[in-house]
Amino acid sequence: MALRHYTLDLNLSTAVDSAAIVPSLLSIFEEQEMTVTVHDTSGHGYLATLVGKNGRLAILRVHSHGLVTIDLQCYEDDNLAQIDNLLNALEKKLKVLLNGNITRIKRLPALVRGAKVDRYWPTTDGRMSEYDIDRVVYEEDSAYQNIKILHSRQYGNILVLNGDINLAESDLAYTQAIMGGGKENYAGKEVLILGGGDGGILAELVKQKPKMITMLEISFLSSVRSVYIDQKVIDGCKTHMRGTCGNILDNLKGDCYQILVEDCVPVLKKYVQEGRTFDYVINDLTAVPISTEPEEDSTWEFLRLILDLSMKVLHPSGKYFTQGNSVNLTEALSLYEEQLGKLSCCVDFSKEVVCVPSYNELYPFCFIRGNANVV
Repeated sequence: MALRHYTLDLNLSTAVDSAAIVPSLLSIFEEQEMTVTVHDTSGHGYLATLVGKNGRLAILRVHSHGLVTIDLQCYEDDNLAQIDNLLNALEKKLKVLLNGNITRIKRLPALVRGAKVDRYWPTTDGRMSEYDIDRVVYEEDSAYQNIKILHSRQYGNILVLNGDINLAESDLAYTQAIMGGGKENYAGKEVLILGGGDGGILAELVKQKPKMITMLEISFLSSVRSVYIDQKVIDGCKTHMRGTCGNILDNLKGDCYQILVEDCVPVLKKYVQEGRTFDYVINDLTAVPISTEPEEDSTWEFLRLILDLSMKVLHPSGKYFTQGNSVNLTEALSLYEEQLGKLSCCVDFSKEVVCVPSYNELYPFCFIRGNANVV
């Protein structure tokens, strides 16, 4: 059974004596048959907990620096209209008691905790987003990761890997950006896709009739130092992400594409040895790490390795596209740009910032081209 958590905050222009407002507030709680327990705060304002029928719990706090907070918890099957009336009564009473002293009132929608379907997912830079997710349509634990596909009324089905939102059926903007923002002509070209297990890039590319697309579908976990094959991502997407991939994942091989479910590193090294080149390399493996902490080291090593190998299989006039990370992670993005100066060849670099709907944030996409004129 889920819990609903309501909050009501009042910022005050000056501190207030709790004795002047608390009795009137407690009377409202008592009308709801809630019993009060007052706690010692060692001089840091007033604190009381109130427990009522049906498992209701309220926390009333008058902070010494001029803030009044009320937290109210109830079970999801409680009388929600009654809960709303209680909060309305408290807010109304506080406006009367603190007339002229209130600088801001903030009442947030209820936070639903412990629900069967999780609706809260953090952005890359650590902010919390609530989604209109109403059901889990697919969930599998592979040998390497947890795979979920969740349904959102707004975004369609959403692919989530190990708690990270990867792509929603609404996110064509992501696919178009990582393909060059509609400025590229892939007709008759050789294209290499690294990752892309949701099938979105592949589905859009085949529409342009390239000569051949080779897709190396792998799944990388930043907490380990290996790259892992994960067929279950493809299996889930071809059934439940058809708004993104269409029918392209129904077969691992088509007239102008092949999907190789293999570790991309040895395959790339083999291509380097064979002298094979591509007109385009699209890297959809993993985002730029958010830090240089030890647990991220393997991800940075992985990105440097993939960058270097990709440049070696890229035709001299070819182009390389990849994702970045939230634009708010400026330090991480700067560190990524530094890696470009450490490659075995000189490159030009540019980026385009795009709003990806289901990410709820701006995301940069990177374009890299080898430049023999750069010294």
